[in-house]
Amino acid sequence: MSSSNPLRDAADRRLPRIAGPSGLVIFGVTGDLSRKKLMPAVYDLANRGLLPPGFSLIGFARRDWEDEDFAQVVHDAVKQHSRTPFREEVWQQLIQGMRFVQGNFDDDAAFEQLKATIQELDKAQGTGGNFAFYLSVPPKFFPQVVQQLKKHELADAPQGSWRRAVIEKPFGHDLASAKDLNSIVHEVFAPDQVFRIDHYLGKETVQNILALRFANQMFEPIWNRSYVDHVQITMAEDIGIGGRAGYYDGIGAARDVIQNHLLQLMALTAMEEPASFDANALVAEKAKVLGAVRLPKDLGRDTVRGQYAAGWQGGEKAVGYLQEEGIDPKSKTDTYAAVKLEVDNRRWAGVPFYLRTGKRLGRRVTEIAVVFQRAPHSPFDHTATEELGQNAIVIRVQPDEGITVRFGSKVPGTSMEIRDVSMDFAYGESFTESSPEAYERLILDVLLGDANLFPRTEEVELSWNILDPIEEYWDKHGKPAQYPSGTWGPSEADEMLARDGRSWRRP
Repeated sequence: MSSSNPLRDAADRRLPRIAGPSGLVIFGVTGDLSRKKLMPAVYDLANRGLLPPGFSLIGFARRDWEDEDFAQVVHDAVKQHSRTPFREEVWQQLIQGMRFVQGNFDDDAAFEQLKATIQELDKAQGTGGNFAFYLSVPPKFFPQVVQQLKKHELADAPQGSWRRAVIEKPFGHDLASAKDLNSIVHEVFAPDQVFRIDHYLGKETVQNILALRFANQMFEPIWNRSYVDHVQITMAEDIGIGGRAGYYDGIGAARDVIQNHLLQLMALTAMEEPASFDANALVAEKAKVLGAVRLPKDLGRDTVRGQYAAGWQGGEKAVGYLQEEGIDPKSKTDTYAAVKLEVDNRRWAGVPFYLRTGKRLGRRVTEIAVVFQRAPHSPFDHTATEELGQNAIVIRVQPDEGITVRFGSKVPGTSMEIRDVSMDFAYGESFTESSPEAYERLILDVLLGDANLFPRTEEVELSWNILDPIEEYWDKHGKPAQYPSGTWGPSEADEMLARDGRSWRRP
């Protein structure tokens, strides 16, 4: 009789997945995303022993830097933002493969220099021709960068090697522009070479939706219209737009958050069990959900957009959106958006999904709340249960990652009184190892060629298909409702749920 040895079994999921020989090229390496997230994530992966010894990092930007200047910038970013402790021996190994290429995106000589640098690193570091190109640049530069990669034969991998493109959101600003962008990218890279980053999908708690549903017999039997009353998905921020006026104005909350993050969370919450957890099976089930989404008949009644006005946030006075620097005083850009959607299939028919996002709300929180129907019959007096709400399972994505189950329990005492109580699972208390940052997981997946957590073309286009009619309606009908900073959004959003006999959760 043979027994499986986990040390020898390559399929054992308990073993860490370590990237093979490879390198990463970051375009727009001087930006905030690169400094605060990407470079620290690369260091954290190296510190955890998940990168190959000869891993290489190439920065591409306009700055007049030498390799040493670039290494110093990475060093400072790592010291300030990395999750794991700084270790000199890890840094010394990482620095061997760091290079910097100066140039603009239309600079042919710079791309030839990039090509020569990749060839040099193949020999010096043993990267084997395997490189991922991370486009940490504004979307308007995507076409130019991918065309340059094609022109200088950087997208074509040598025999037995791979090349991949990593694209940050937004993937277009509507369905037509998303299709245009996809066709430009796919002229250069095959679909399985393109990794679209939605950093929310890299969060442990988002992946835990799949574990909660499909690894536990107690939840899946009630995860349907027979037991679920409605679902609320919230992504609230307590900050304003900061210095992002140039990006944010004209985009707004719905395009920035609902089209990607919240519709992805909805798809994971509502999808059927996939045949396996490989990328194709996951995408197929998520796409079925997005394809079955039905918009409300009356968009004026069941969608709300808002704009934060002056108010108080964290004990400090906050200006309104229209008073922010760089914002047109007549701007109709939404900083709050709430929509009611339904999924037209057997599992979810008649169950509303309420999605909302906003800036300058009561607190920073992202959560999925599955709210259950009330018991069909209660043997208790009304007075015994008047403080009892509806049962709920709440998946907390951030900041206090975990899951809460809310249910009714008897209050200690001689009388029969039932009140809501919560049972909490918190990542920080249940596991000794801290969760990796989303970008750690996603960069490692890119280097491994694992596309499970990356939205595909079909999902992106289906999501725009849902949002476009809402945006078109808003464009034609009035201005966003105003709400004071520090509150939970416009009163119109509360009225939207009140008409259905429901109310928003106050996380």
